[in-house]
Amino acid sequence: MTDAAELRTRAEELLAAHPPATTDRTTFLKARFDAGLAWVHYPKGLGGLDAPRSLQAVVDAVLNAADAPDNDPRRIGIGLGMAAPTILAYGSEEVKERFLRPLWVGDEVWCQLFSEPGAGSDLAALGTRAVRDGDDWVVSGQKVWTSSAHVARWAILIARTDPDLPKHRGITYFICDMTDPGVEVRPLRQITGEAEFNEVFLSGVRIPDAHRLGEVGEGWKVAQTTLMNERVSIGGSRIPREGGMIGPVTQTWRERPELRTHDLHQRLLTLWVEAEVARLAGERLRQQLVAGQPGPEGSGMKLAFARLNQEISGLEVELRGEEGLLYDDWTMRRPELVDFTGRDAGYRYLRSKGNSIEGGTSEVLLNIVAERVLGLPSEPRNDKDIAWKDLAR
Repeated sequence: MTDAAELRTRAEELLAAHPPATTDRTTFLKARFDAGLAWVHYPKGLGGLDAPRSLQAVVDAVLNAADAPDNDPRRIGIGLGMAAPTILAYGSEEVKERFLRPLWVGDEVWCQLFSEPGAGSDLAALGTRAVRDGDDWVVSGQKVWTSSAHVARWAILIARTDPDLPKHRGITYFICDMTDPGVEVRPLRQITGEAEFNEVFLSGVRIPDAHRLGEVGEGWKVAQTTLMNERVSIGGSRIPREGGMIGPVTQTWRERPELRTHDLHQRLLTLWVEAEVARLAGERLRQQLVAGQPGPEGSGMKLAFARLNQEISGLEVELRGEEGLLYDDWTMRRPELVDFTGRDAGYRYLRSKGNSIEGGTSEVLLNIVAERVLGLPSEPRNDKDIAWKDLAR
């Protein structure tokens, strides 16, 4: 069993062999992966050492103290938080060895081809088709709301492989090469003026069967692994006190006493406490992750994240009065990163509207919390046993 002392020694040996001051970033990150110090709980040879997940903090502390480069988790968040755990759980050994190292290092960015124009909140109703042709699958359809598709090299994709089965069955999970012929990415301009999201059109895209994750027709089960990790990633990200949306509001409150009113003071206090509760609950969720797999509690965190961001950004606009209605620039941009707290109050207010849609709508997440956390009766589903091809659309 690898213990904390051994990991500390391994991290120090990595620093000695590859001093951060004289080693380029990519070389250091590849050496860290090969040393098993990327994610210590992963298997040996895949960036880990089969060590307890809790010991990752030991490695991180040693490397942070030495100012070692990181792998930019924000830029490659979909790969790290969603693709990697799914590949680890369902990929073949060849798939794991091919994809995990460049994913973790950041050489290859990932996106997620799940949502569709007619299947977002009801994801299982998706209509993108994958038809077997020899050793390949031929995929055609349209995806939407795809973050990072304009910079992604690879995508995790779910497609319907058997329309004769009910909608939650007959779905299969694939890895899609975003540079292959037939993949077209178009910007989707948002209410902020930016286009961090995309539409993705798939026209006869050939995906080798070797890039299938899980069994044929078991894609919904595989997707649950991705979705649970996604919600934990969105709702449970680590932030310092006042490091989220509440930060700019409290800063304005302290620096601009002429804007204060009694009513705004009471509302700010309430939201500050709720933001702190959410932050600490997120920390508890991460500790749960150390002990096992992400559960439906991540859906509750994502719900709180969306509601709080919208209420806090709305309060900020009110606090600033006419100044809060100004907007800095409507020029369309294609950012690689989502910056929830960036730019001005108007941007934060508009961007927060998407928080209750992206990563699973709040309505869907409420159902998950009701059924899987509170144990309430399931919502009636009349289409549960009807073949997908026979559903009204």
